[in-house]
Amino acid sequence: MTTSPHSGIAPETAVTTSADQALTLRFLLDYPHEAARLFEAMPAEEAAAMLGAHSPHAALRAWQALAPDVALRTLEHLDVALGLHLLTEAEPVLSVAVLAQMDAEDRKVWFTRLSADVAAELRELLAYPEDCAGRLMDPRVSPLRAGMRVSDALQRLRQIRRHGLRELFVVDDQGRLTGRIEIQDLALAEHVLPLADITRPLVAQVGDLDPREDVVQTLQDKPISTLPVVDVDGRFVGVIRQAELVTAVEEETSVDMQTMVGASPDERALSSPLFAVKKRLPWLQINLLTAFLAAAVVSMFESTIAQFTALAVLLPVVAGQSGNAGAQALAVTMRGLMLREISLRHWPKVAGKELLTGLVNGVAVALTTGLAVYVWSRSLALVGVIMSAMVVSMMAAGLAGALVPVLLRRVGQDPATASSIILTTVTDVVGFFSFLGIAALFAPLLAQSLH
Repeated sequence: MTTSPHSGIAPETAVTTSADQALTLRFLLDYPHEAARLFEAMPAEEAAAMLGAHSPHAALRAWQALAPDVALRTLEHLDVALGLHLLTEAEPVLSVAVLAQMDAEDRKVWFTRLSADVAAELRELLAYPEDCAGRLMDPRVSPLRAGMRVSDALQRLRQIRRHGLRELFVVDDQGRLTGRIEIQDLALAEHVLPLADITRPLVAQVGDLDPREDVVQTLQDKPISTLPVVDVDGRFVGVIRQAELVTAVEEETSVDMQTMVGASPDERALSSPLFAVKKRLPWLQINLLTAFLAAAVVSMFESTIAQFTALAVLLPVVAGQSGNAGAQALAVTMRGLMLREISLRHWPKVAGKELLTGLVNGVAVALTTGLAVYVWSRSLALVGVIMSAMVVSMMAAGLAGALVPVLLRRVGQDPATASSIILTTVTDVVGFFSFLGIAALFAPLLAQSLH
């Protein structure tokens, strides 16, 4: 065998090496997904060495076909210049999937290395809007490829090295979510079987921009501990785990509790007094105006109250009961809207149901109230007045509790926003007007009964 006088390498060996590189180059360019499968099965250092041995264009084709976690491990072993090329030239959503796997500090380093325009674009894609599934998900995903065998999947699982996994998700060559595999099924299956034999259909999935309400709805509907998240093209981008699902429900409930009484959802227990005043004061001023409206109703019957002082004593009873009835109807309707049990087109059914409920409850409460008032006053006329007012006010309260959140949603507002303030106004005005109005109407009978 002769050798090259300059390199010391046999010509045959040089030709073979050149041919191997050419074939590998064509393989990377023409079959990137098959190449990605091979890279995912080897140590990250070897994969990085093979990618680095070829042109950036060829490396890009295979690198962006890798699973995000493998792409990250490979990126960590690549030359910085090649890494920047890959992050810049890859599809932005794929670069974001890799950056999302990083710790915050490592991500910051890469952003400082990238050009300003590219860094700004990737930062914007990473920043999901508030209250959407993307904000709740863990983007550190390690999917399995649909074409794998069980033995390949087990090797992949050893590379992942994450504890507490109960199931893994399966994607196609484009990264689109296609199914799931239980860890137990994977552990017990024959190594030569294709993954398709043990892949189960998805129980549920959500989009990364879906609102938190949809995540909560899915948790209510499906017995799941891990919820996969996909982007607009169906690519698997993250998972929402049980802890985040429970947190989403708790936050949804706590936010509704605050906004229903006019407090800002941004306010926290330790927020500054100035911030709290800024957020609460406008609604308190509105509540003051509504209180004056209720007072104006009472002033319309000033002479009637002066004539029958017992009315002033019983006035809070009617207003209090109607307020409680309205709050119950409001809470049920709010929950129905939040969980998508009802929509705007269901308002006639919801209103009818609450109206009938108010009637039945009103009659039952009126009977108890009438008995107590008779024992106290011995006036059948007063009993009749307060019983009639109780039924009317509780029916109106139930109707208002059902319609207030629906009307707010109809005009494009958050149905939880200060709905209790609006409801309180309605129940006070209707309760005062019905009680005092009926009393004024039957004033002669009250005069005879009370004097």
